[in-house]
Amino acid sequence: MRLLGGRGRGAPVDFLIAGLGNPGSRHAGTRHNVGFETANELGRRWELPRARKNFGALVSEGRAGAGGPRVALMLPQTYMNESGSAVGPARGHYRLDLDQVIVIHDEIDLPFGEVQTRKGGGLAGHNGLKSVSAALGGPDFLRVRVGVGRPQSTDPDVVAAYVLSPFAEPKEQVRALIERAADAVEELIGVTAAAG
Repeated sequence: MRLLGGRGRGAPVDFLIAGLGNPGSRHAGTRHNVGFETANELGRRWELPRARKNFGALVSEGRAGAGGPRVALMLPQTYMNESGSAVGPARGHYRLDLDQVIVIHDEIDLPFGEVQTRKGGGLAGHNGLKSVSAALGGPDFLRVRVGVGRPQSTDPDVVAAYVLSPFAEPKEQVRALIERAADAVEELIGVTAAAG
């Protein structure tokens, strides 16, 4: 179980969890939207209420399972490159420390299927993370890095086309990846399998 820092005490929620992606049906199911998919999975697990529009995002508040911590789960409705314009105001509203902000995002530097968590670190050219870091005043927020693999080329146009394309892997493997990413979030916030 994680212990919360001092400045966040008395805040309306214990954690702000932001799944990164691009809004709109044409982006659904793409590698770049795995943050959205993971956030939606968490909302289902925790039976959170229907999301409302706030901070330029879809936001749902509630508890992460029975007796779990209070959470605000958000899907920025900006494009990926402007995610910080939603996450920053939300963090200010909820009065949270950086280590109470969790960002779920696609990671091409991890093989498909791998999930890692970290606090802070480099932004690895991820424009969503750059935007969030700028809005939060630093990179020391928590991250759930969801491995989507990398194309053979390092050409920026090829990489962009790759992350904006649908997963080529079997649906059951993509589903398992999303579930592992959701498990990683639950572990970060101290939700046990029994409570989730």
